[in-house]
Amino acid sequence: MKFAIAAVAGSLVAGSAFAGGYTAPVVEEAPAPVIATPVTTDVSDWTGFYAGVQYGQGDAEFNIDNGDTDFDAYGVHAGYNYDLGNWVVGGELDYNKIDADDLDDKGDLTRLRARAGYDLGKFMPYVTLGAAHLSQDTAAGDISETDVTYGIGAEYKVTEQFTVGAEYTKQDFSDVADVDGLDLDTDMIQMRASYNF
Repeated sequence: MKFAIAAVAGSLVAGSAFAGGYTAPVVEEAPAPVIATPVTTDVSDWTGFYAGVQYGQGDAEFNIDNGDTDFDAYGVHAGYNYDLGNWVVGGELDYNKIDADDLDDKGDLTRLRARAGYDLGKFMPYVTLGAAHLSQDTAAGDISETDVTYGIGAEYKVTEQFTVGAEYTKQDFSDVADVDGLDLDTDMIQMRASYNF
């Protein structure tokens, strides 16, 4: 009987020792889920045909006798762009009716130009270079000259089909009306609107 009491007492002491030394298991928290945010890139593509209208004003200056006149220029344009990624290259043909303040008759300005621009998504600044042909009937005689045109501009895509822009160009005509040394320099600033096909 003494043995049974000793065994029960020993088991109670051992049980209480184990109970006091119990440590709850450590449960590690799961890391917070990583939410990927999509990278938004402008996938605007400038490749394709376009056509539109333009209007602006300019200044024409003869280098002799300080001849100078202001004019309105309005017309149509059509061209093609090819988007190379960062760069956009293309060509354009445009026609402008020239209405000079000091002349009764209107003139015609036709230009064929190359364009090179930088693709900034919906915005594209560009440079342009080409040939310009001016024909104008005046009291002093008829002018029919072909020479160089160059300038800078920028276009903005309002939608993928519709763009608006502004352009500054110069046209330099030498030996006008076959007169040596008679040069005609013109500057134009125009607003443009185009539809992209």
